[in-house]
Amino acid sequence: MTFGFAPPPHTSPPTSAEPAARLGRMLEPAEWASAGIPLLRNPREVVTGLHDRHRPGLSTAIVAVLDPQERVTASASFTEPAVAPDGWELRNALLAHLRRIIPHDLRLRTPVRTAVLLYCRAGEPRWTETDGAWMWGLRDACTLHGLRCGAYITLTADRWQVLGEGRGGRRPRASPADRPGREPRRTGPGPATAARPAPPRQAAAVTRGGTAPRSTGGGAPEAHRHTAAR
Repeated sequence: MTFGFAPPPHTSPPTSAEPAARLGRMLEPAEWASAGIPLLRNPREVVTGLHDRHRPGLSTAIVAVLDPQERVTASASFTEPAVAPDGWELRNALLAHLRRIIPHDLRLRTPVRTAVLLYCRAGEPRWTETDGAWMWGLRDACTLHGLRCGAYITLTADRWQVLGEGRGGRRPRASPADRPGREPRRTGPGPATAARPAPPRQAAAVTRGGTAPRSTGGGAPEAHRHTAAR
């Protein structure tokens, strides 16, 4: 006698698009505040430095690694659509960029470097579900890369805000080199630019009715003799 086994019914694994699964992969402000996130000594300086370095646009995330003195040792920026955000996918994106810019610290018993996240979005600075998904992703990515989980900062149209704290300020302005009508700054090696020759030096020549500039072509000033007519 033979026994046949019917194949089990097809069951698809839970996807990140399911609302219940997504809600479980986000952190609310109370959970974030109780997680022991270290405070930045000078958040304005960190925000201004990252803004000048990456010039973020809408839906741009900037992940940065700080040393114990809060100096940026590495950073990366990327654009992530905010449609149905899932902490799992955001964690994977953050972890992939961290692995590209800095080695992990998993061999250390206690992390010495801290990762912070600056996210540029529309709307009000207050907490949203998108922020909760980024918080979950940042905390998990830091654990998997051997880093301390640092501040999560939102950057809206007119201000920045450290979520979970009461600190915030005005959005940094673009530097003069970034304004329209000016050439972009060069941050790496490029073709040499020929320097303009210096203009010839000007010497004062005596003329009737006063003095006027006289070009000497950069050489020694020409001697002039003046004789008095009797």
